[in-house]
Amino acid sequence: MLSLEQALERLLAATPALAETQSLSTFDALGRVLAVDVVSTLDVPPADNSSMDGYAVRAADVAAAAGGVLPVTQRIAAGQIGAPLQAGTAARIFTGAPVPAGADAVVMQEQCEAVDGGVRIAGVPSAGQWIRRRGEDVRRASLVLARGSRLSPQALGLAASVGAATLEVVRRPKVALFSTGDELVMPGEPLQPGAIYNSNRYTLRALLQALGCEVVDLGIVPDRLDATRDALRRAAADCDLILTSGGVSVGEEDHLKPAVQAEGRLDLWQIAIKPGKPLAFGEVRRAGGGRALFIGLPGNPVSSFVTFLLAVRPVLLALQGVPAHAPQGMLLRADFDWPRPDARREFLRVRRNDAGDLALFANQSSGVLTSAVWAEGLLDNPPGHAIARGDQVRFISFSELLG
Repeated sequence: MLSLEQALERLLAATPALAETQSLSTFDALGRVLAVDVVSTLDVPPADNSSMDGYAVRAADVAAAAGGVLPVTQRIAAGQIGAPLQAGTAARIFTGAPVPAGADAVVMQEQCEAVDGGVRIAGVPSAGQWIRRRGEDVRRASLVLARGSRLSPQALGLAASVGAATLEVVRRPKVALFSTGDELVMPGEPLQPGAIYNSNRYTLRALLQALGCEVVDLGIVPDRLDATRDALRRAAADCDLILTSGGVSVGEEDHLKPAVQAEGRLDLWQIAIKPGKPLAFGEVRRAGGGRALFIGLPGNPVSSFVTFLLAVRPVLLALQGVPAHAPQGMLLRADFDWPRPDARREFLRVRRNDAGDLALFANQSSGVLTSAVWAEGLLDNPPGHAIARGDQVRFISFSELLG
């Protein structure tokens, strides 16, 4: 069996980054991936400004003032430019307002007392106090956001702060999704004996959308070779990736494997992980030239979910030009015993308890989707490694795997 790292190396080696880009309003670029660097054309802030409501002063003038009282000669609000501060005076100033030339400190209003035409200041301020310096956040010509960055809400705010009204982003990967199997029915339809509701279609569609993909949902394909081949041809025509679940176990009789082999190329891998193990990877030819990638996931709902996070997510990020990196995870204390580990690398569904330790979902079967909803993430357990209560274990949060 392949290790997860070996499988990822093969997947990523066969995944080209998309070349097409589009220009979007910064308002509309949440979750998209930058295609070009954002470089600032200005300093942020553009001038020294006050970080407090208070009074702009010369620190030396406060030290010399009798009783700490200085005459107030001007009022500067945010968006206004004050006159140069004359020696021996103070300026009323508000948060975000440019500090007038000549001032070297701001005293917060809580340390001041307004008197007739002036202000009494308690204590002598230090030079630079409560002043945000020009370029303190961003320097002109500096790199603000690097290409390959996924745009978060705070990243959009940073882009806006340097005046970027539009952003050049990688186009969304287009992913075809379909299921095969005559036993599958959709929620809302009568559930006949032997039938099951198609939960994987909902899980995988949502996972694709969360990663910024355009999903082409081809529904449930009839369990016939000709229908499966037709679905593959239609999907390959204008999609970058075809994703299916079920029918990829070695030796299993189904129409998906011969259909992919007839329309392109298929490798069947066994990956040394649990849940998961079977993974199909290949490509489907386009009639006019080119290809679409193909990934077939296992059919059990938890296996499909976990394998998507570990194997499909990196492929989708690579298509968008996001640099490859393994999830970092963190070390936490196990609040359970796991005395009979599997020979494969295990990804156990866990969540933190009130003490901050990891609790284990009681039923770790690959068919129990409840475990994935209950859990906050996965415990990455090495092959053959028993866990005793109190051991330090590696925890990977779903928040790290779903973004």
